[in-house]
Amino acid sequence: MNTHATTLQQIRPLLPVRLLNGCGALLKKARSPSAPVLAIDLIKTAKRRCGLDDFGEGEFFEALSHLLDSCNKEARLNLVGKIALRTNILQTLCSRLRMEQDRQVYPNIARQEIREPLFIVGLPRSGTTLLHNLLTADPEHRSPLMWEVMTPSPPTRANEKRRIQRATQSCNFFNWLAPTFRYVHAVGAELPQECIGLMTPTFMSDQFDTMYYVPSYRAWFFRQDLRPAYEYHRRFLQHLQFRRAARRWVLKAPTHMSAMPALLSVYPDALFVQAHRTPVDAMASVSSLVTILRSAFSDAVDPFTICREAIDYWSESIEKFWHERDRLANNRICDVEYDEISRDPIAAVTRVYDHFGWSLSREAEQRMRVLVTSHAQRQPGNHRYHLSQFGSSAEEVLSAFAPYSQRFDLSRSDGEKLCSSHRDSSLPQAQKRSGFVSFSGKNAEAGG
Repeated sequence: MNTHATTLQQIRPLLPVRLLNGCGALLKKARSPSAPVLAIDLIKTAKRRCGLDDFGEGEFFEALSHLLDSCNKEARLNLVGKIALRTNILQTLCSRLRMEQDRQVYPNIARQEIREPLFIVGLPRSGTTLLHNLLTADPEHRSPLMWEVMTPSPPTRANEKRRIQRATQSCNFFNWLAPTFRYVHAVGAELPQECIGLMTPTFMSDQFDTMYYVPSYRAWFFRQDLRPAYEYHRRFLQHLQFRRAARRWVLKAPTHMSAMPALLSVYPDALFVQAHRTPVDAMASVSSLVTILRSAFSDAVDPFTICREAIDYWSESIEKFWHERDRLANNRICDVEYDEISRDPIAAVTRVYDHFGWSLSREAEQRMRVLVTSHAQRQPGNHRYHLSQFGSSAEEVLSAFAPYSQRFDLSRSDGEKLCSSHRDSSLPQAQKRSGFVSFSGKNAEAGG
């Protein structure tokens, strides 16, 4: 890989992928327009495939319809993108059907109590994934793992090895489909999963906005009361906890900042860690990530639009977060800086434990140190990005985030320099499963 080029400049699908999408484009020109994908048709297919018809509590037809309408009209999906969309939605619908059946078979799922979950928030690409991985290394902590979010049913250890293998195959397939993405965000079957995946079965999740250009769905989604999505989030956690419990859930997603009233209505005792990074670097990094991810599913991706959307959305999210954050007791939220997480991650973790009055056991600390050592010994990643590639400047970003930058003294930035970050992975090589979940962007948004 040319180390002088940005990662964005190195996007080039493999020849078989280019040929497949090329054939799809030719067929589209030769034929009359294909019928749009409709929610009712996918729902019928999922019911037939699973032999089930009860999706459980919560209405999702309107959300799915908005998503599909936006994908059909605006996303400009290539052939791979169309296959991905259909596959992902059917997998999600089938998962929801099976989870509802599980709740009938195992009544104790509904009796699981979720106490004082910890939510890691902050701008995307602010070190939240590294912090998440380290905190999850504590045996007393529990995070959703990619394989169990992909296949949560059955809520037992049955077929566990096969389910992990299937998730690994999906990771490897995405790694083949979008080879550049590995330099941006490392994920794997047995790695902690960003918890917006637990909201995906409601189809009110910004997972879809990360993967596809869906502006009308995005506008609709931002107007919704997300309490039903968080209620399903809790149902999903109950499902996973029934299979394997722990003292505390450690969860992570930057998007929680924009939905704090809904989150707190479902988790009134929630605790928070907020990671801080200069918005200049965070916006450049997340714009690069989203551009690379969407490019796997569309041949018409606009980096300028992605950056404008990122600046607008995340500056608004930070502003919304302040109104709720300032109402929380100080002992419920801990601040850590990106530089501290990167420079001395164990010290950052120790400060989190001290803040909440937790005890860091010798075993947990040793596990964390193994992860840090493994991370340091590997070759640095090659995620390189430059804000000017996205039609923005440091001054524009700092202006949009002025109150936040001033409050936490985050005006420093690399300015016009080419930024480079380490791959966001902190697990030993023996446990690491490189790649990405099959047709899913739900883990990617908050890396960094």
